[in-house]
Amino acid sequence: MMNVSAGTLRRRPAQRRSLERVERMLDECARLLDEVGYDGLTTKEVARRAGVPIGTFYQFFPDKQGLVRALALRNLDAFLDSLTAKLAAAEISDWTDAVHLAVDEFVSMKRTTPGFAIVDFGEIMPAPGAPPLKGTNRLLDAALENNVIVADRLRALTIDLLGAPHGPGLDRALVVAVEAADAVLKLAFRLQPDGDPDLIAECKKLVRRYLADHIPER
Repeated sequence: MMNVSAGTLRRRPAQRRSLERVERMLDECARLLDEVGYDGLTTKEVARRAGVPIGTFYQFFPDKQGLVRALALRNLDAFLDSLTAKLAAAEISDWTDAVHLAVDEFVSMKRTTPGFAIVDFGEIMPAPGAPPLKGTNRLLDAALENNVIVADRLRALTIDLLGAPHGPGLDRALVVAVEAADAVLKLAFRLQPDGDPDLIAECKKLVRRYLADHIPER
């Protein structure tokens, strides 16, 4: 189930039935993104396939972009939830080893999660591997870029679970690491539909070495 931030939905679903409707709309949005892309996505078709009146759609989402924003936040929540569980199970001793698990989880979602090739954590791709639509780098929050939000969520995870060092050094390094990983992984999926494995490996190496060099252990 999604855990979208305040202000994402027009109205928070208070009852189980309403929450299930919102989830169905997000599920159909994701499937339609794979089928017709962002340009072909319509609120009317999402509502029809989700089995809800169009008026119900607009009770929860202001427009198509609002729907996609909620999907991106659900994707981010799913990524972090899965990563948290895998980190706990892996019993990692060196927190920078988490880079491998994080990259693998992102790549897995790119390959298997409906709609994720078009909308992952905010940016909207007209087609898988294509350059993102202008302006969608701030889809999650008008004041912050998507990657800054991702880095902040990862910061909380690495501090809470792995004992990463606190302070502005970690904040800055994680933003740089997320930006670098985002660029290399975009290239990997431009070159091959399932992601070029050599570039994915280079992404892990690049980010892990960068973080190890820029964030000293306690």
